[in-house]
Amino acid sequence: MAFIKEESEDVWIEETFRVKQEDAQEQTDVPKSCPAKLRVILQDHDIRKLDLPHGIPGTVSELESIMRKTFGLNGNFTLHYKDADFGEEYFSLTSTSEIKDKDTIKVIHIVEPPTLTLTFTDVESSIKSASKTCIQTSVHTSVTDIYPSVSSSYSGSQDTPILSLSEHKTQRSQRWPSEFPVPRFAYDTELVLAAASEAFKKDGIQLNFTPILPDILEKLAETIFQYVAYPTSAQLSDVAEALIQKYPCLKEPGSYNGCYGWRQRLKYKMGNYRAKLRGLGCPELDVNSVKKKRAHEKAPAKNIKKPRKAEVNFLPPHPQGETEESLERERVELLNEVKRDMNYQIISEKMAKTFSIRRQEIVSQAIPVNDLKYRWPALFNAAQINEEFERITTVNLETTFMAKLDQYSPKIMSLVFSRGRSSKMSIQRIKNMLLEDYSVEGRREAAIRSLVVFLRENEEDLFKEHLDDGDIANEVMKIIITRGSTMSEPARATIVIEGMEVQQDLDVPRACALLMGLIYALNLSYPKELKNTFEAFQKIFLELDDMKASPKQRSGSSESLMGRHGIKKFAAVEVPQL
Repeated sequence: MAFIKEESEDVWIEETFRVKQEDAQEQTDVPKSCPAKLRVILQDHDIRKLDLPHGIPGTVSELESIMRKTFGLNGNFTLHYKDADFGEEYFSLTSTSEIKDKDTIKVIHIVEPPTLTLTFTDVESSIKSASKTCIQTSVHTSVTDIYPSVSSSYSGSQDTPILSLSEHKTQRSQRWPSEFPVPRFAYDTELVLAAASEAFKKDGIQLNFTPILPDILEKLAETIFQYVAYPTSAQLSDVAEALIQKYPCLKEPGSYNGCYGWRQRLKYKMGNYRAKLRGLGCPELDVNSVKKKRAHEKAPAKNIKKPRKAEVNFLPPHPQGETEESLERERVELLNEVKRDMNYQIISEKMAKTFSIRRQEIVSQAIPVNDLKYRWPALFNAAQINEEFERITTVNLETTFMAKLDQYSPKIMSLVFSRGRSSKMSIQRIKNMLLEDYSVEGRREAAIRSLVVFLRENEEDLFKEHLDDGDIANEVMKIIITRGSTMSEPARATIVIEGMEVQQDLDVPRACALLMGLIYALNLSYPKELKNTFEAFQKIFLELDDMKASPKQRSGSSESLMGRHGIKKFAAVEVPQL
């Protein structure tokens, strides 16, 4: 009897377990139709909210697809979620049943390892082919290295290897280097310089460089143009100093620094080099030809369209094989894609492809912002603002801005808080803001406001507190801030340009970063009353053209944030305990 009783208990336990397991399975299979919200960490400084009106999807792949479309994510990635059982540590998300409403998930991008393909060819034939290509390349280097589309009209069938190698180099890929790389000159020039360098080391004899001067200037001009078309005086000085450092025999005895004459020669050489490339149809230079200017701008030196904020790709040529007509068709397809279902991967590809024609419209025609938003609505998306800024400057907008803002925030606020005097009221208001909101966004906003005060400009010219009856039609460039009714509600910002809202629902620091991106993307000038603040954003937080500062920023104070060596001085400032 005891055996029978024990067996019946086992059967009852087994049945109970089966019923519970079936109930759990039924609960899992029920669609999550209740609306849900998720906190999504795209990057350390970029945290978004994902609204799911139809509830959490049934599979992880569906959730990934929604996130890819909503946030414009490219490439492969995986999702992690916080597990409360293990102290809020992140675990790989394998089933959507592991997350619920208002949970936090993190996007982890998967970096694919590079692939290497080896092609074996006959040694003799490859040597002959290489020598032939080398001769052809030396003839076409000056144009094809920067603008291969220009050189296509000069290349026949025998130049196919050159065009295929240069096909994707229609845009510059790097900024002005910290140390200018002196190029290799012609073989006979290198022999003369080598012999002269040895003589200079032994006897200090200077070289009479007149016979080799044309080759030196030509090669230097080609290399300079790989970075900028209109080099500044500081950049030309960098080139001259690098040349003298590599070849001391070229130093000029009568010059105060040994290279002033070289800087002047390079200045005039670059003018002649631009004239030559303008005749070949280089769009960055052709836009400033007299025949392309409007009637009231027919003077050669009037209204020169050139990079003024350290842009790398200011006015690039069209991609190889593309024309204005083909790119206009791409623009129309892009416009339809935006109106249809916002596939961010397709939009990003078409935005990159139409970059050149978009820059021609913006730079050459100076189209109003309202018309640009109609023709290029994708340009006003936050993700595309970041990509456009990177195409223009090669710098990652939000990542760089936030990293440098966080790095310099304590030093900025310590300098401002120790100043007092005329800024006393503004400083006290910033301190009160920090007491009310000491979050990351709150501290960043306080640092930005402190920077405006430090540069003796008005916060009200950049920020405007939202009022119900506030009129934005007359606002040229402003960040409108809406404060929450309670301290737990973060401030939200809206970017207004030319009386039109172009970005909404941002935190204040991100609004400042995206406003900088829009200024570059739309080729806008800095507001006169905030010129120093925006130059600080550019040169400190984005590290663009930090060697050049305005007269006001160069004057006087050892605490100056700007100037060629200003950032180094500023970084060395001791930070007192706040």
